[in-house]
Amino acid sequence: MTKVYRAYLTPMSVVSALFFSTQALAATSSNVPNAEKHPKRESKRVKKTEARNGTDIASINAEDEERLTVKGHGFNTMHQSLGLSRMPQDVMHTPQNINVVPQALMRQQNVKSLDEALRNVPGVTASIGEGAGGMNGDQFLIRGFQAQNDIYEDGLRDFGVYSRDSFNFESVSVIKGPSSEVFGNGTTGGAINMVTKTPTLNNSYSAEFTGGSGSYYRGTLDINQKLDNSTAFRLTGMGDEHNVVGRDFIYSHRWGVAPSLAFGLGKRATLVLQYLHQQENSVPDFGVPVVKKPGASYGQPITQYGIRRTNWYGTNNDQNSTNDNMETARFTYKLNSHITIYDDLRGGQYYRNFAASKATCDTTCVNNYFNGDPAAALVARSGPSGAGKGTGPGTYMAPLPYEQRSWSVQNVASMVANFNTGFLRHQLVAGFDIERVNDVRSQSTYLKAKPYANLVNPNPYVGNLDLVAGESNPAGLVTLGSLGAKPHSSGYGFDTGLFLFDQIWLTKWLSVKGGFRWDRWQTSYNLTGGNVATNPDKHFHDVSGVFNPNVSLVATPDEHQTYYFTWASSTTPMGMYVTNGSVPIRPGTNSFASPEKAQLYELGAKYSLFHDRIGATASLFRLDKGNAMNADPVTGEVQGSSDRQRNQGLELSVGGIILPGWNVTATYALYDSDTTYSATKANRGKNVQYVPHNQATLWSVYNAFPNTPYNIAFGGGVTWRQHVWLDAANTLRAPANLDFSAMISHRFDKHWKVSMNGYNLANRVNYQSLFSNRATPSAGRIFLGEVSFTY
Repeated sequence: MTKVYRAYLTPMSVVSALFFSTQALAATSSNVPNAEKHPKRESKRVKKTEARNGTDIASINAEDEERLTVKGHGFNTMHQSLGLSRMPQDVMHTPQNINVVPQALMRQQNVKSLDEALRNVPGVTASIGEGAGGMNGDQFLIRGFQAQNDIYEDGLRDFGVYSRDSFNFESVSVIKGPSSEVFGNGTTGGAINMVTKTPTLNNSYSAEFTGGSGSYYRGTLDINQKLDNSTAFRLTGMGDEHNVVGRDFIYSHRWGVAPSLAFGLGKRATLVLQYLHQQENSVPDFGVPVVKKPGASYGQPITQYGIRRTNWYGTNNDQNSTNDNMETARFTYKLNSHITIYDDLRGGQYYRNFAASKATCDTTCVNNYFNGDPAAALVARSGPSGAGKGTGPGTYMAPLPYEQRSWSVQNVASMVANFNTGFLRHQLVAGFDIERVNDVRSQSTYLKAKPYANLVNPNPYVGNLDLVAGESNPAGLVTLGSLGAKPHSSGYGFDTGLFLFDQIWLTKWLSVKGGFRWDRWQTSYNLTGGNVATNPDKHFHDVSGVFNPNVSLVATPDEHQTYYFTWASSTTPMGMYVTNGSVPIRPGTNSFASPEKAQLYELGAKYSLFHDRIGATASLFRLDKGNAMNADPVTGEVQGSSDRQRNQGLELSVGGIILPGWNVTATYALYDSDTTYSATKANRGKNVQYVPHNQATLWSVYNAFPNTPYNIAFGGGVTWRQHVWLDAANTLRAPANLDFSAMISHRFDKHWKVSMNGYNLANRVNYQSLFSNRATPSAGRIFLGEVSFTY
């Protein structure tokens, strides 16, 4: 088995070899349902539901047979754990709006990445990072606020700058609103937590193979092997090669493997050891320029004015190569029936080699296209001229090619204690969190400037631009204001946090939850090299101490309903974006600016209805943010400001089994956002960037004739997002997104299944990734077929 992981093998050969190994294992093992053990109360609830419905839960949806039989809520996530020791309650009893994308939904939609999973969650927008930091892999905004530093895996922060594949996901949760008392600094709009697949005491062997539009080839596997009565091993793997339908020259090749070993399953002390390796080679897509047509009141992506959606304005020198590794140890010890102790430790090593082009269509380009000769409309591939030096047309600017090496370590120790003081019942959570992240980058430059691209017919083949180390060509480096031009940068962030919160039940149905977290955030940023005689090396250092309290009032009249009011706060100090920001700290008016602070007021209700077949939530919230951090549209630098922003609105969701064999998941969000104060008076009262006024999703599948040779499951859904403004002045905007998708599947028996998914069936020009002056068209119409087996 180990032989198949040698570096010279391709991703698809790795998966193929493991496929045949899996079949061999499956042929020699007994058929054990692929399900995890859950508390007895869950099993009892399912049995009662089966009896009341007079039907086998497996008929609800054959492909999720085992999961629904045991959990009873594959699509109703109200009773699902969040996978964090610091948040021990399930979704229903946690006083915060939480959107969960469960495994059952991801399987029906054939989700292949974190980005695809989060399209089921309203209020989440994908963003394009740039500047000296380049495009920052998975970079999301939640409720309009940056969340690229708020991505977690099993409750531990994932500092990597890469696109996360879903092959090792059990579920994905978005915990809305400030959560600094749980996660530490950041989490203005919320936090994203991925729960990974870990070993269980049930043997299972499964694999999936997908192919279709855009030369798409993908294979995944999942092997779980019980070693003894309390030890198990699990291995998940993935190989993925595809182009992007509707975008010329864009491709992605990636592979990954994630072995894990669990000791003490079912015992008082449990240890889970995990390793994740993911590697990718792809072409970054910085999209198309957003332009303002002469006479128009606002600008739009150039593809809204007749330019082909396939046009890509990069060059054959662009690349995105990542190599990411994480090692995790999670320990749990049940001291007694009242106290459980947790200790989670993770190390990460991340490598990135990056070169990209961003297109800028200036006034001359716009006038030539709309009023003159479109063939003379030329796009600068490197941003505005005059920002750097080069020869020939197309003066070069950020993002420069760079090599990035990062590492991180984090340890979170916590204790959950359940006890009584008199007639009051308590659940106390306390612990500490220590993390450090280091980042080193080296810039390179081109001796030859990139030539302009024709707006109508861009040509990516520009030849050899003579890439050299920035140290040997200081004249080609980008000047970042008073920081000057430097080829090397390095920095670190070191956080020490203490947290304590207690939920106290005043009566059987009424409780109050309150607590705080204190953090000491220390950060450093260094710029070195280049011409030190005229531009000396620069070193910046900052230390911030922050205190974040929160309080909630929770009413649970019975086990099927929860009502809550929550006030929470968060703090984002300067220097938080060590690995995924271009300039974490800078001098001048924004040097060591006051931290970005956010306050949340939320009133919500959660229900688990019809014998736990349906889960529903509703929440009204107001989120105020002060000293908003903004990204400079030219350099991409994240800077503090005196702006104050507000987003308030209504969020609704429902998910579950509405009839035997018929599942549904739907969400709706209504947002009212504005800039309540800005030093730029014209921006006051404007909508917050990237926040739509309305957003909705719907997904539903019906499984007809289950447990028969002619069974068939079919369904589909729609995602819709109203237009969003791309700049603080509300002069540029991306049009509404509307995406129709569908699926159909058939099971030959309880082991084998074939299915097909269709995406963007209307072939609309949607825009998934956004920035202040560009937007990236989403993929066109796609059909993917899949063959899978489970033993």
